[in-house]
Amino acid sequence: MSTSQPHASRPPEDRATPDRLLHARTGTDVSPEDLVLASGKDLTPRNLEWAKRKLAAEGPAALEKLLP
Repeated sequence: MSTSQPHASRPPEDRATPDRLLHARTGTDVSPEDLVLASGKDLTPRNLEWAKRKLAAEGPAALEKLLP
């Protein structure tokens, strides 16, 4: 009987997103999809409308407010 634990080598489901994937790059457009995903929400029509309103009010800074 093996004592190895195959699940122990897999990364946990709730692991953090790597920092390099979180930060917006200067000079790129911020889409409503970017804002929804950065907020941790699902891409639904309702969430996309929320993101469009937030981008219209705050501009690209809306994304920076959500990211560390």
